[in-house]
Amino acid sequence: MVANAGLPLVVTFLPALLRREYGYSMDAGLVLLITIAIFLHVLGSLGPYRWFSWYDEVTHTVSAILVAGIGYAVLRAFECHSDEIAVPSRFRAVFILVFVLAFGVIWEVFEFGAVWLSQRLGIGSPVRVFGIDDIVTDMVFNTVGAVIVAIWGTGYFVDFVPFLRRRIRSNDDE
Repeated sequence: MVANAGLPLVVTFLPALLRREYGYSMDAGLVLLITIAIFLHVLGSLGPYRWFSWYDEVTHTVSAILVAGIGYAVLRAFECHSDEIAVPSRFRAVFILVFVLAFGVIWEVFEFGAVWLSQRLGIGSPVRVFGIDDIVTDMVFNTVGAVIVAIWGTGYFVDFVPFLRRRIRSNDDE
């Protein structure tokens, strides 16, 4: 319970930290998306993950939208940073999909590791593993989130690209 409440609380400080440390004011829509994704995960740990089969699917879709947007912004930042990186626009959608699926695999491995470690330590796990069927369903809805961003959502993350470019010390204008 502490991990499920503590980590999301830390994430809610991210927009204020970025503004204070780097002078970056995050778009209100992006802050809202982060807040909704965190809120759904925290609320889910209180019971909705077990009570409603569709709740995990909604949560994975919203989180995948956020991950896809971050992946897109990182790709565009590197693309704008170097003339040697040029990704055709139609391939960006493929990158978004692969980025989200790779992140989803890392997340599932983390869940297995957290459960395994919790069992060895004899403490409650902050996450649950419901089985292979659940993992496949998670990946399907991760894909849905990635496709939503690839088709309609890249414009919502464009404002994040200049900030990332400054972080990788790019001097070129977009």
